[in-house]
Amino acid sequence: MKAVTWQGPSKISVEDVPDPTIQDPSDAIVEITTTGLCGSDLHLYEPLAPFMTPGDIVGHEPMGIVREVGPGVSKLKVGDRVVVPFNISCGSCWTCERGLYSQCETTQNHEHGTGASLFGFSSLYGAVPGGQAELLRVPFADFLPVKVPEGPVDDRFVFLSDVLPTAWQGVEYADCPADGTLLIMGAGPIGDMAARIAMHRGIRVIVVDRVPERLARVRSRGAETIDLDAVDDVAEEVRSRTGGRGADAVIDAVGMEAHGNPVAEKAIKAVGLLPDAVAQPLMKSAGFDRLAALHASIDAVRRGGTVSLLGVYGGAADPMPLMQMFDKQLQLRMGQANVRRWTDDIMPLLVDDADPLGTEQFVTHRLPLAEAPEAYAKFQGKQDEMIKVVFTP
Repeated sequence: MKAVTWQGPSKISVEDVPDPTIQDPSDAIVEITTTGLCGSDLHLYEPLAPFMTPGDIVGHEPMGIVREVGPGVSKLKVGDRVVVPFNISCGSCWTCERGLYSQCETTQNHEHGTGASLFGFSSLYGAVPGGQAELLRVPFADFLPVKVPEGPVDDRFVFLSDVLPTAWQGVEYADCPADGTLLIMGAGPIGDMAARIAMHRGIRVIVVDRVPERLARVRSRGAETIDLDAVDDVAEEVRSRTGGRGADAVIDAVGMEAHGNPVAEKAIKAVGLLPDAVAQPLMKSAGFDRLAALHASIDAVRRGGTVSLLGVYGGAADPMPLMQMFDKQLQLRMGQANVRRWTDDIMPLLVDDADPLGTEQFVTHRLPLAEAPEAYAKFQGKQDEMIKVVFTP
């Protein structure tokens, strides 16, 4: 089969690789019909290179048709249309029973001290072959895949793999009051979708970004916007719009974004030249993140407010303004999305013919797998008005 593979820092290629096979009675093989390119995939491009091996299959936002099931699978059948969550959870361990699917004890990675394994996301999270491919082996097939109805196009459902539950959890964790103001840092796919979800709930939303087409997109759906390059101080601008107090809650949908920080980018490239045995512990203990978005979030939220982290942060030694956080009596909530915790809540909005979250118009670029290398480069560089990319194998 054809698959998108990591071959080295900033080097992605499409290769012929062996077809996946049933390895456990609970497995299923899914033929991928649509699969997304996520901002988190860019972390593999360079920042997480020490944890990658040439030939690793990437991608974690797939959906498709079940083509084979193992002998232990009873709830899924060949021909079912499914979305595959990005985190691999068994559904029956202690953490899964409590809805903490991203911490699944069955698939935790004790070697690196990380949570549940993820599709296509480095040895830090299990080195499991990803979904930017023609076929995907899916474990725990009676629990993990989300069955979706025939009829609506893939775009209506594919975001159940990551974008929708991640944004949904961010809004839930932000816990913004109905009459409050939610500030969202970043208008990429996750920030954009979080804004749509919050506005669907009737919450006032302000979105911060510096990319004109991203700001225009969220503004067209009713969000207020702040151009990061047009203001001297984001927090002061937010306070000026909120009676001097600040936002009731803030979602940081930016994350480490090391690829957007020249100093951090040089450090990441330098570490990437080291042997993996040296680079891996350094990456896990150093502070390489771009923290401007997080620090601005802490500044812009009102006293007693909540900051919800959706963007991925990787540095263990990053400085945090703990005095300010304590003094302002902030709540901080974060973590990988517990995808299966939210899918049943989200589904009614997706089967609604009105498509209230605008999922069918969410994609900006639909490409064949063969164009993946160019898409990664353009997406990293925020070129060609590229906001959300899906591949159709």
